[in-house]
Amino acid sequence: MRKAAIYYKDVKAGTLTETDEGEYVFQYEENYAKEYPNQFLTFTIPVRIKSYTDKRLFPFFEGLIPEGWLLNIASKNWKINQNDRMGLLLACCQNCIGAVSVQPIPQADE
Repeated sequence: MRKAAIYYKDVKAGTLTETDEGEYVFQYEENYAKEYPNQFLTFTIPVRIKSYTDKRLFPFFEGLIPEGWLLNIASKNWKINQNDRMGLLLACCQNCIGAVSVQPIPQADE
């Protein structure tokens, strides 16, 4: 299972998780939902307490991953398969252009 903290500007907006079953779950932080109910990351993921689940990486997060020659460079340098979308998101999107950033959450060894 891999996780990332999703920040909007300097505020933690939520957590994105790739489960061991290959599903993706995005959950807004409860405090964020209460304090910023109209400050959603994208129109397709409005602020709410209930989590969002999908079998594919949500299009908004997919759009943060580099494309073309920059994707090739990132994939080679970090030795990440281009089909490993969560891996690319975690490696490449910590300092995105715009208000959203993705910070990997280290997982304790089990």
